[in-house]
Amino acid sequence: MALWTRWLITLGAMLLASILAGLLWNWLFNADIPSYVSGLVGGAAAVPVWEMLRRIGGTPTP
Repeated sequence: MALWTRWLITLGAMLLASILAGLLWNWLFNADIPSYVSGLVGGAAAVPVWEMLRRIGGTPTP
């Protein structure tokens, strides 16, 4: 799998996780989510997605 494809899928997963976290936070607390929490959720979602794509893509690790 090409690097740009993995990057695009990972970016989409980050955005989706951040949006879902924001909706859940708004539903629970009736307030906007702090940006650092949204970034933390997106970053935490990116790591396992990137690793999964690396494993199924068959590219060797340096």
